[in-house]
Amino acid sequence: MLQPSLLELGDPPGPRSLAGSILRHELGRGAFLDLRRAFLAGATELFEALVSQVTWREERRPMYDRVVAVPRLVSFYGPGRALPDPRLEAARALLERHYRRELGEPLATAGLCLYRDGRDSVAWHGDTIGRGASEDTLVAICSLGATRRFLLRPRGGGPSLAFDLAAGDLLVMGGSCQRTFEHAVPKTCRPVGPRISLQFRPAGVR
Repeated sequence: MLQPSLLELGDPPGPRSLAGSILRHELGRGAFLDLRRAFLAGATELFEALVSQVTWREERRPMYDRVVAVPRLVSFYGPGRALPDPRLEAARALLERHYRRELGEPLATAGLCLYRDGRDSVAWHGDTIGRGASEDTLVAICSLGATRRFLLRPRGGGPSLAFDLAAGDLLVMGGSCQRTFEHAVPKTCRPVGPRISLQFRPAGVR
């Protein structure tokens, strides 16, 4: 069982304010990345609730001459579908209000990924299925559970930025980020517990 951090004690569970608490990284080429540490209070309890309440599934994909399992479990909540916990609805509403000017539309979908241990990962990619391939957009990621490293690099190559995302942390990629940068969660040989990545996106962006 995960142990709550000192940052989780004292605040009611749910999202904390974004005003004045976000560190913005201007990445160039119209892209930016925002980081807000400890955005979700009660992250440990929320993680445990989602692990047990969400219907997780294993995806498979063709690779060369065989079909292999995607190295993480997933669940997806499309437009109009209620999220599995009211704290997620509250977090999404707060994000929509804060990014109203830059986003200009609702965060209509929520994707959840469960990284069971250090062998689970996601390779370098951008969220360019749909409108993200040609339009500026915004993807907000809330991290729950064990700390994992999140990498970001310019599309086409270049030095990468690394962010160790802990329980409750928020990372937002905006502007042209999905077209001009790639991101990944690499495998690790270190002993590491399970983690949930929750991604809020506008409709038509995957």
